[in-house]
Amino acid sequence: MSPTKGRKLAKPERRAQLLDTAKEILRECGADALTLGHLAERAGVSKPIAYEHFGTRDGLLIALSQEIEDRHTEKLRAALNTAAKQLDAIAGIISAVYIDCAVESGEEWQAISGALRGNADMIATQQQQVDDYVAMIKAALSPFSGVPDDDLRLRCTGIAGAAEAIGRELIRGRTSEAAASSNLAALIIDSTKS
Repeated sequence: MSPTKGRKLAKPERRAQLLDTAKEILRECGADALTLGHLAERAGVSKPIAYEHFGTRDGLLIALSQEIEDRHTEKLRAALNTAAKQLDAIAGIISAVYIDCAVESGEEWQAISGALRGNADMIATQQQQVDDYVAMIKAALSPFSGVPDDDLRLRCTGIAGAAEAIGRELIRGRTSEAAASSNLAALIIDSTKS
């Protein structure tokens, strides 16, 4: 039995426990098995507690998606803060962190995204996540770019799309981590040039 199962926890701790349990269910049983009732039972809490935290199954899936994105953003921010101020170093960090996150949670993210396909709240959440990611990489690449600001934003949007596609190729076993990372870094470097 988990040390937090059934024990009274502060709301943020309980939410974190529920999200961890939801990820376990996703990995072991797939997205179809992830219901608030199953989550509550597996976490050792009552159904109302699960509903209080997420409202609906879609709310839970969106919270999982946001948690994955927040983790990715924090890893990227931390890595960029310690990076050498050179284009190849920045590009290498952006690509390595993205590929690392794809390996770490790519299958979970794909299952969540698939389960919420067409959900208006998920579409809005994903768009905000992309916008935030684009802004972060644009800020990191801006000192090395000679292209106009709007063009760099569009190129960073393309980088985000390429990163997602390369991540899918990796998850499907169609490329290695090293090849995925080095090719994404090459795209980033090429996209920054005038």
